[in-house]
Amino acid sequence: MTLPFLDGEALARLLPLPDAIDALEEVFTAPRRPDTPLRTHVDVPGGELLLMPSAGDGGTGVKLVTLNTANPGRGLPLIHAVYVLFDAETSAPLAVIDGAALTALRTSAVSALATRHLARPEASRLVLFGAGVQATAHLDAMRAVRPITSVRVVSRSPGPAERLVAWAGAQGVEASVAGPDAVADADVVCTCTTSSSPVFDGTRLAEGAHVNAVGAYRTDQRELDHAVMGRASVVAVETLEAALAEAGEVVGAIAAGIIGEDDLVELGRVASGTARRRKGGDVTVFKAVGVAFEDLAVAAAAVARR
Repeated sequence: MTLPFLDGEALARLLPLPDAIDALEEVFTAPRRPDTPLRTHVDVPGGELLLMPSAGDGGTGVKLVTLNTANPGRGLPLIHAVYVLFDAETSAPLAVIDGAALTALRTSAVSALATRHLARPEASRLVLFGAGVQATAHLDAMRAVRPITSVRVVSRSPGPAERLVAWAGAQGVEASVAGPDAVADADVVCTCTTSSSPVFDGTRLAEGAHVNAVGAYRTDQRELDHAVMGRASVVAVETLEAALAEAGEVVGAIAAGIIGEDDLVELGRVASGTARRRKGGDVTVFKAVGVAFEDLAVAAAAVARR
């Protein structure tokens, strides 16, 4: 049997970003989400293997992800991944999908979903931490849900930062490289880094800003400091289970007494309108670690259009 393979170009053609955002809104607000265990971490030579399965009405899927910290020095991506989708009724394999492209799409789309419901409607000034695939995808995603007119790129890698700035400029967005203090003038901040420690001073964050933090996915990593978490009127997470098991920003803030478990709000409640920003000056945070039912929702929606 030869399975169809969807690369990044095919995935984007079948499921444009706005449709991916809608697919995620549907799964987050559904009465029941697909069955999704926490991801499995396996140490392997050179790095780590992650297994991310999920099963629901749209099918059964699993993403296999490798992380090799030596790869960037080789000129290779830190992360490689592949996704396999199986039919919900027969369990027959339906398609293989480029896992890196799927991850970029669903991660930026879930941030866009949170931003759609939490950021101020007039939010136009974006600050991106990171200059890789996810930062680029998040620029597109933020522009899909808010009238972004300017972007500041904060990165430890000057070359990629300049390239992202040039790409943003070509899209008609006023763009420049900046330092971490750029958050003082931000309406929306997206942290898309591999940093294991906070990337900016939360006391400098502008009032009314919305923050999407997507880079850290382990309890020993955090892109946001306690000041950000303590200032947030809404701390949204994908699921309580995943956040409490894997989100360093959340686990650390709870341990420090900055927030409590009761302060966490699942994104489904935000998307359904039962949890929201109370006033314009509020700081809001969406902390994502990536959950497998997001991959399943996007993959199934794309394959259904073949």
